[in-house]
Amino acid sequence: MITFGRIVLCIAILSIGAAAAASAPALAEVSSGDTAVFVPEPLSTFEALVARLAPALLGYLIGSIPFGLLLTRLAGLGDIRSIGSGNIGATNVLRTGHKGLAALTLLLDALKGTAAVIAGHAIGARFGLAIEASLLAGLAAFLGHIFPVWLDFKGGKGVATYIGVVGGLVWPGALIFCGVWLATAIVTRYSSASALAASVATPAALFGLGYVPEALLALIMTALLLWKHEPNIRRLIKGEEPRIGGKA
Repeated sequence: MITFGRIVLCIAILSIGAAAAASAPALAEVSSGDTAVFVPEPLSTFEALVARLAPALLGYLIGSIPFGLLLTRLAGLGDIRSIGSGNIGATNVLRTGHKGLAALTLLLDALKGTAAVIAGHAIGARFGLAIEASLLAGLAAFLGHIFPVWLDFKGGKGVATYIGVVGGLVWPGALIFCGVWLATAIVTRYSSASALAASVATPAALFGLGYVPEALLALIMTALLLWKHEPNIRRLIKGEEPRIGGKA
């Protein structure tokens, strides 16, 4: 249920994001011989706070949009949380038998991760903190998906948003994730096992490619994704996990 408090939170987040987008660090002139060089002045404590807080809050707000729930309700399928695993992600939407809705859910959940990274980069760039801000926004979007304020902090497991965040930061990382997911899915036909394998492989691959900050972020998301998949892991061990395409 969307309460007044949540509406206020949404407005506050957008206001901070707008204030950050409208701000830019002042330039100080530094003389070097006959050449004048302009360098950003050091950020004030307030600017440093806004440069990090605005991308994080905006990223969280974007990530918390429950596309799976919204799309299934618009399609007249009721509350997706009442069927299958109770999850709001694409895999559970697929259990309704509507492949198109499942694909659209997957796409939108991924794109919100990418959108958060792009927005965070744009805000952070105005303060000289583009990379840090994009990482913060990406992590916040992932957290927003699995802990959405609109659904009493009970959201999805984050697989699609993980892909979108990594894709927004380092596009080869998203290809690696999707490649491992697809290979595992072909062999096992388990969506959860595919996601687990891909999420473990991706940070390792990013470290190997030299993307250390992005790999560290992926490692954090992997830990959260593994935690969210604990029931799936238990069912996989017992041989009770439903396979891809199985209806509720």
